[in-house]
Amino acid sequence: MSTLFESQAPHPLADRLRPQRLAQIVGQEHLIGPDGPIGRMVARRQLSSMILWGPPGCGKTTIARLLAHGTDLVFEPLSAVFSGVADLRKVFDAARKRREMGQGTLLFVDEIHRFNRANRMPFCRWSRMAL
Repeated sequence: MSTLFESQAPHPLADRLRPQRLAQIVGQEHLIGPDGPIGRMVARRQLSSMILWGPPGCGKTTIARLLAHGTDLVFEPLSAVFSGVADLRKVFDAARKRREMGQGTLLFVDEIHRFNRANRMPFCRWSRMAL
């Protein structure tokens, strides 16, 4: 819930400079441009599973947010460092309910390599279903 003065609160410089559309991203034109694989998926409004790899701060989360916005999907960020199986199940249940109402979900798992075997197995089983 937003407060009365939330819109007037100062935002960090990084948030103010963050791209608002895929077209505003500098670089990686061969991937996110109109002829690139990600650009074509957004144009069709049909995303496939993907892994975004790069150093911290290069824009992986921003790209994922823009993909969700560009395809009218609900963006669900999750950190593998701080999340477990219970958190995954909550996201999957919410995604299933949204799907029943005709709304899709984009699940963004940050630091996915941090999941251990106990976390990974349910995740792999659940990820086969269409969120």
